[in-house]
Amino acid sequence: MGAVLVGCGGGAADTPAAKAPASPAAPAATAPSPSAAGARPAPAPAARKAPPTLAPAAGGLTPVYTHRAKSAEKVVALTFDADMTADQGPRAARGEHFDNPELIATLRRLKVDATVFMTGRWAEEYPDQARAIGTDPRFEIANHSYSHYAFANPCYGLPTVARPDMAADVQRAFDAFRDAGAVNVVPYFRFPGGCYDDTARRALAPTGVTAVQWDVISGDAFAKDPDAVADQVLDGVRPGSLVVMHCTRSAAPVTERAIRRIVPELRAKGYRFVKVSDLMGR
Repeated sequence: MGAVLVGCGGGAADTPAAKAPASPAAPAATAPSPSAAGARPAPAPAARKAPPTLAPAAGGLTPVYTHRAKSAEKVVALTFDADMTADQGPRAARGEHFDNPELIATLRRLKVDATVFMTGRWAEEYPDQARAIGTDPRFEIANHSYSHYAFANPCYGLPTVARPDMAADVQRAFDAFRDAGAVNVVPYFRFPGGCYDDTARRALAPTGVTAVQWDVISGDAFAKDPDAVADQVLDGVRPGSLVVMHCTRSAAPVTERAIRRIVPELRAKGYRFVKVSDLMGR
């Protein structure tokens, strides 16, 4: 994986005004007839609110979101990339851990809402964890491609997805989340390595996703000092920030320990933790 997990700055963000798609109609509920005095019919289930997305950029390009600019609220979105490339199955079979269940457990214990950008290959390798994350209301799963191959070249030595295959690669990841049983899946996409260009944005436009980058790099990829990671996050966060971290034990081994310091210190400064959909929709 090398420096792949560090990410790159990517292009400029498009206007961050959120546009919420129309919510699907709620299924009709069959209410029982009130047979006794005072009995009331059961209420119809509430429609699930559609996650906010950004309008397409000029020329119909996939929009890119990096943070909530000029936020008056002390809110911050922690995001975690669950990386696994399409060809890393043999390494997982030999015992390499691309997951980090202790990190997810710590986020739950600390009551932190978060967004996990997951590759489809990761969901296939760890379907039980993908389902558990994707059915927990504290989390949402966003798309990090199926293969974790680059959508622009060069990109930290990653193999490159051919342009005609880019949209299919993204859809394959969404299919993997569905097959694992994940429910809380949002139409957001993070380019592997953070690398993209207008060709990739044009290729992904038919998928309807909003690309999500970041304004704070945690530096947790291959880090060995959790305090250095925590310092970098704490120094970088501003109201409306979006932080990129990783949910991969083998490539980001100190992230969970860094979170144990980051969360209480940001809360002491008055910050609340929100998911990307909450940040984008505010």
